[in-house]
Amino acid sequence: MISMIKNWVDRYLSDPQMVVLVLMLVTGLLSILYLGEMLMPVFVSIVIAYLLDGLVVRLQQFKIPRLACVIIVFVLFLSAMVILVVWLLPQISKQIIQLLRQLPDMLSTGQKQLMHLPEKYPEIISKAQVDQIFEMSNSAAAAFAKRAVSLSVASVYTLVTLVVYLVLVPFLVFFFLKDKEIIIGWMLRFRPSDMGLTRSVWHDVNRQVSNYVRGKGWEILIIWGLSFAVFKFLDLNYTLLLSLFTGLSVIFPYIGVTVMFFPVGLIAFFQWGVEPKALWAVASYGFIQIFDGQILAPLLLSEVVNLHPVAIIIAVLFFGGIWGVWGLFFAIPLATLVNVLLRIWLDKYEGSGRTGDSPAGSENP
Repeated sequence: MISMIKNWVDRYLSDPQMVVLVLMLVTGLLSILYLGEMLMPVFVSIVIAYLLDGLVVRLQQFKIPRLACVIIVFVLFLSAMVILVVWLLPQISKQIIQLLRQLPDMLSTGQKQLMHLPEKYPEIISKAQVDQIFEMSNSAAAAFAKRAVSLSVASVYTLVTLVVYLVLVPFLVFFFLKDKEIIIGWMLRFRPSDMGLTRSVWHDVNRQVSNYVRGKGWEILIIWGLSFAVFKFLDLNYTLLLSLFTGLSVIFPYIGVTVMFFPVGLIAFFQWGVEPKALWAVASYGFIQIFDGQILAPLLLSEVVNLHPVAIIIAVLFFGGIWGVWGLFFAIPLATLVNVLLRIWLDKYEGSGRTGDSPAGSENP
């Protein structure tokens, strides 16, 4: 057993380039784990600057000086933040408050609708099943009330954190973009001399992740706009809130689609009861998800996400369990990183192993 482990280590970790790559990955992982909460504004700024740098590079292709490109992109970023803070967040907050205020009436209406179901459809649902649903809804409402109280207590801390982010993040993003070469040059002074493998991994991951983020951004905007138009046409309540979260749900493959089905279905049920219009709302949501899964996502991401659905679900569950919402958001890029590492690792060493194992003198005469 010990000899097997020794042979494995000698084969896969004897290369200095691989050791450097593993050490850099472990250092980055430990930094996020132990310094993540403290330096979260810095990490958020790095991610945003990384995304915006793609726009800066594209503008530079038109022979525009980098500083001018940075200023243009940063002004667009600030404009988007102003729209988010001044218009979108108040509208979303308003609809959330309206939803919370109308929740008791909605539950009462839902209970009345459920009480009539055994009379209308006795072959589908019985009175005992309705009573069981009432018990489950009451316990869920009690748990939600406790959760709401705890959230209200923590709202002050959340508000302070939001203010800090609004001040620090734009400041850091600007300097990360403006002084990109200076910062990278300073960091490279501490790099090992032999980083060929690390550079190869970075170029591959950077290409796939940047294409993924760009495609996912367009997917969010298109699904958000399409959902808003459909829900508005159906006159569904809380259109902006539901369409926004429907768009954001595409970030979390397979899981987000399932989770968003329940609020859309419940709000349609509370608004119209068991009527054709409610069924149309649910069916429309299903058609939107079919369009996203079968047409839009393959069109935008077919050459980017080369991962099996099982691997995607495992990545979402694993990284979401470790880092919460941020883990869910970056599950696919992190899974892409792992996939690239494994592919390069196996190609490098399996290929060399096959070459080394070929017997001497086996060439054709």
